[in-house]
Amino acid sequence: MRAYVLVTVGPGKAREVAKKVQGMPGVKMANACWGDPDVYVVAEVPSGDDLNKLVIEKIQRLDGVGRTSTHIAVE
Repeated sequence: MRAYVLVTVGPGKAREVAKKVQGMPGVKMANACWGDPDVYVVAEVPSGDDLNKLVIEKIQRLDGVGRTSTHIAVE
């Protein structure tokens, strides 16, 4: 299952959050970007449960993360 997770963070936190997310299991790419949202994440995980754990239990708990928006790829 592939998903795109868009992460909005506090001021000055984009690079720090992207670096932390990049090292998480299931994350294929995490880039700090200009504009809103601040970090774009590409995740590939075996199941919806694994995606829940990645987004809710790991990414959303990072210092500086304000919100996430998750988009599951259909093809």
